[in-house]
Parts: sequence; structure tokens; C-alpha cells
Amino acid sequence: MAADPDRTDPPSVVCDDLSKRFAEGTDVLRGVDLTLAAGRTTAFVGPSGCGKSTLLRLIAGLETPSGGRVEIGGAPPSETLKRAGLAMAFQDPSLLPWRTVRGNIELALKLARKPADRTAIDDLIALVGLGGFDEVRPAALSGGMRQRAAIARAMVTRPGLLLLDEPFGAVDELTRRQLAEDLPRLWEARATTTILVTHSVQEAVMLSDRVIVFSSRPARIVGDVAIDLDRPRPASRVSDPDFVALATQVSEALARGMAGPQDRLAAQ
Repeated sequence: MAADPDRTDPPSVVCDDLSKRFAEGTDVLRGVDLTLAAGRTTAFVGPSGCGKSTLLRLIAGLETPSGGRVEIGGAPPSETLKRAGLAMAFQDPSLLPWRTVRGNIELALKLARKPADRTAIDDLIALVGLGGFDEVRPAALSGGMRQRAAIARAMVTRPGLLLLDEPFGAVDELTRRQLAEDLPRLWEARATTTILVTHSVQEAVMLSDRVIVFSSRPARIVGDVAIDLDRPRPASRVSDPDFVALATQVSEALARGMAGPQDRLAAQ
């Protein structure tokens, strides 16, 4: 099979003794050691404000660690950014207001110095449920529609590493379930290394191959759950006993991570 010139090979991700302290003295992460396999999907869950999104930004090279290091495919994040080898969808869609949905997606390709394939863009717009809205500007879209456009923008460059920060947070429940079924098929077909931050235990189990559970700030790993469920995973799967058992494992680790120091000592 001929090589795809627009595809970036999926990298592994290594966080080695990673810590982050902000200038005002707030410890967000402390001593995070983590290796994520190439081509797999990992979900980060933890209490609000624990540092999950900060960790994602450190991996993306948008923040500088206070200690430790991040490597993507054996190189620092800056090297991956130079090659347009990673893409990120934030909680805030941050679409350019003067560009249409199509224009925002095409801009991502232009910045990555990749050709615009109209058919591929059409397919991606349809996949995220925005068919017929390709020439509409962000101001005329709902919050959920803007978020879907941002997801399409992140995926159109076919990155080796895809970082998603609460990507479905602004969409309605029906759309959320549909995206949770449809999008993994796309990044799995491309063997994309995907890291997802979510507050939803069900979403973490539905989408990922592995769930990493973090404690309250400063974030430390308190759970590491392998999700060995077959794919595809339709929404109806959430009631299956094996799904419920895995979700319970994640929930119990999350509860441990949210406990205060005295509670953790008492549990030992």
C-alpha cells in the first residue's frame, strides 16, 4: 500500500516526573510518570481543577513544566509542533468569527502547509453533524455546533497526536452520544494517538483504551484502568455488565482521588 503523504505517524507520549507550579505558587501537577502507547486512546479523568487540562497543555507544548519532561515520539513537543504532528481541540472552540465553518477548517490545513481536499472536508463536516452549515459563520451557530466545528478543525490535518479537552462539553446529550460513537472510528482508522480530558466516567470508558484517574490538586495518578472492551461501542453498551464494572472501577478511583489526606490515610 502506498504511503499517505498527509498522514503523520502516531507517536508514543512519555511524561517523566512531570510537575507544574504556577508563578503565584500553586502546585497543579506533582511527579506524574506516564507512558502512553502509540495509536491508542487514553482518557484523563479527575476532580474539577485538578490539573488535567494543564497536563494536556504541557503535552501540547503550550505550557512549560516546572520539573520533569514530556517527549512525543522521543522528541520534545516543540518538534512535533514544527511538523504539525499534533492538533488540539479546546473547551473554548476559538473559531475565527469572520470565517465560515469550512473556512476555519481550511485554515488549519493552510497553517499545517497541507493541501485542502474538498471531499475530505465535506466528509468531516458531515461526520460531526454540520452538513449544510459549511458556509455559515460562528456567530450563527449554537455553542455545540461551534464545538463540533472545532473538533473537525483539529482532525482535518490528520495529526499523529490528537488532544481533546472536554470536546463534547457544549453539545446536547443526543449529539454527544452520536459523536462518541462516530469519532473514534475516524481516529482509530488512522491509528491516531488520542488523549481525551473528560469529566464523564461513561464517556471515558466508551471512548478510550485506558483511563488515567487523577487526584485533587496537585494532580497525582490514583488509578489506571485498562478498557478491554470490543469495538465498536454503541451507546446501548453502557448497560452491559462488563461496561458497568469498568465504569465502577474508574468511579471508585475517582472517589479515592477526591478524598482529603485524612480520608486517604483512614482508607489504608
